[in-house]
Amino acid sequence: MSERSDRTEETTRPRAEGDRVDHATDTFVTHRNLLFTVAYEMLGSAADAEDVLQETWMRWVDVDPEIVREPRAYLVRIATRQALGRLRSLRRRRETYVGPWLPEPLLTAPDVAEDVELAEGVSMAMLLVLETLTPTERAVFVLREVFDLDYDEIAEAVGKNRVTVRQIAHRARNHVAARRPRAAVSPAENRVALLAFQQAVETGNLQSLLDLLAPDVVFLSDGGGVVPAALSPIVGFDPVAELLTVGLGRIAGSASAQSAQVNGHPALIIRTGEAMDGVLTVRTEDGLITGLYFVRNPEKLSRVGQETTLRR
Repeated sequence: MSERSDRTEETTRPRAEGDRVDHATDTFVTHRNLLFTVAYEMLGSAADAEDVLQETWMRWVDVDPEIVREPRAYLVRIATRQALGRLRSLRRRRETYVGPWLPEPLLTAPDVAEDVELAEGVSMAMLLVLETLTPTERAVFVLREVFDLDYDEIAEAVGKNRVTVRQIAHRARNHVAARRPRAAVSPAENRVALLAFQQAVETGNLQSLLDLLAPDVVFLSDGGGVVPAALSPIVGFDPVAELLTVGLGRIAGSASAQSAQVNGHPALIIRTGEAMDGVLTVRTEDGLITGLYFVRNPEKLSRVGQETTLRR
C-alpha cells in the first residue's frame, strides 16, 4: 500500500469512528427520558435510574449500528437488563433499611398528569405495590402495562421466551390488581386532602384534615435512619390522628407547605424555615384519605428542586 493510501486510511478511520459515536449519542439523547422512566419505574430511585442510564450508554456506544433495527427497543432492552441486575441488589439493601422505604419523589411537569397511565405508573401508591413483585415480574409488568411493549420485545429484554413472559405478565397483573387502589386516582380529591393538610401545617387547625381520614388510613414516613420518622407503618384512624395531632402541633405556625406536582400527582413540599423538611403525597378513595406518604430522608429530596422529564 502506498504512503498516500496509508494517510487516507489513518484520517478516514477516526472520522468514521467519530461519526458513529455522534450518531450513537444523538440516538441515546432522543430516548434518554424514556430510558430514565423505565429504570425509575423498576427501581423507585432516581439516583439508581441515573446509574442505569450511564451503564446503558457505556454498552450502547460499543454496539455496531448495523445490527440494530429498532434503536428504541434495543436501548430499552439494555436498560431493562441493567435495571434488573441493580434491582436484585437493591432488594437486599432494602431489607436492612431503617423504617419504611418509600420511592424517591420526583418533581414532574404537568404533562405527566395528563398521561393517565404514566401518572398512575409512577405514583407513590403504585410504586409501593410494584415493590411486592419479584424483579422479573416488575420488569414485565412495567414494560407491558405502562410502556405497551409487545411480548417478543419484553422476552428479549428479560431473557425469557414469549410463553413464559405472557404467564409472568398474567401473574403480575393479578398481583397488582389485588393490591392497587380500588378506585381510579382523583386529582381533585387529592387536592382537597392536601389543602386540609396545608391548613393544618400553617394554622394548627387539624379538624378538616381529621374529618378526611379513612378508618383504615395508613401513614408511612421515610427518614432512612437519617432524620426522625416512624419506624413502622401507622395504621388506623386513631393512631394516625394522634400522630398528626402531636406532630403537626409541634410545627404549626413555624412550617409552610407548598403545592407541587410530584410523580404526576398533587403533593406538598413541607419546609421549616428555609430548609426542606419533606414531601407529602396522599392516596384518596371515595373522598377519604387512605394513604399518607411522607418522605423525609434528605438523600431522597434532591429531585424536588427541579422538574424531571418522564416519557413513555
